[in-house]
Amino acid sequence: MIIFGVDFGDTRTGWAVCDRSELMASPAGVLTEKSFQLCAEKTAQAAKDAKAERIVVGYPKNMDGSCGARAEKCEAFAKLLEELTGIQTVLWDERCTTVSAHQILNVTNTRGKKRKAVVDAVAATIILESYLAYRKNNADA
Repeated sequence: MIIFGVDFGDTRTGWAVCDRSELMASPAGVLTEKSFQLCAEKTAQAAKDAKAERIVVGYPKNMDGSCGARAEKCEAFAKLLEELTGIQTVLWDERCTTVSAHQILNVTNTRGKKRKAVVDAVAATIILESYLAYRKNNADA
């Protein structure tokens, strides 16, 4: 199944996609868009263009597991994506993914403007990889 991963942000939204065999997730781009509606529409189109059969949206819970304003905004974004695409959309816990993305970029010595341009796609890839690992270990997922 082709799955499209999303790291939604107020300014930049990262995208990732996996292959049909669900073995590898790859960055698929970063959208710079401040309009909630336009971001959802462009993300929906990107998911359709990728022939996605499921969309996974990062769900930024607080470290204590509670949901704050950011998580609620991601819930609304995921709901709108599902309405726009007709593709099942899943919220996936993304705690610490941006930190992990920065650590990966530190290892690869990616700095400055290039780092800013890719960090959200790397975060989306981490979210998608986490979801794929879960699916591999849970047949009903």
